[in-house]
Amino acid sequence: MKLVKKQLAEKMGRTKRRQIFLFLLGLVMLMGIGVYLRLWTIDYRISSSDSELLRKQFDLASREAMDESAEWRMRYDSESNKAAKCYTELEKIKKSKSRGETAEVEISTGQNRKIEMLQKENMDLLERVESLKQELETEKLKCSTRNI
Repeated sequence: MKLVKKQLAEKMGRTKRRQIFLFLLGLVMLMGIGVYLRLWTIDYRISSSDSELLRKQFDLASREAMDESAEWRMRYDSESNKAAKCYTELEKIKKSKSRGETAEVEISTGQNRKIEMLQKENMDLLERVESLKQELETEKLKCSTRNI
């Protein structure tokens, strides 16, 4: 009988230990799940704000790209118009040459004004270059006198 009681006590002790172990294991698992969910919600908040920031940056970059594309398109159109004008003028010159006309092709008043403005600008730039050369020479002299 003592043996049976002893075995029964050992068995109950094992089951009690096993129950405590399972209870602690379940508690640790619940705590782990709680920590996991907390980290997941924190990461979700961060990732949702990151995605919003990324979306705003993408929208901004997209708008900038569209603006730049429109700017290049305008440049292309203006250059295309200039080329078309030059081509038509060239065709006029070729036709007048092929007919044997000796009179020069008329230069429009707009082109004359352009030429005058460019000549004036050229003169101003030449004067500015000359003044800059003089300034450079004076600075060189100052530097050379300092070094001596």
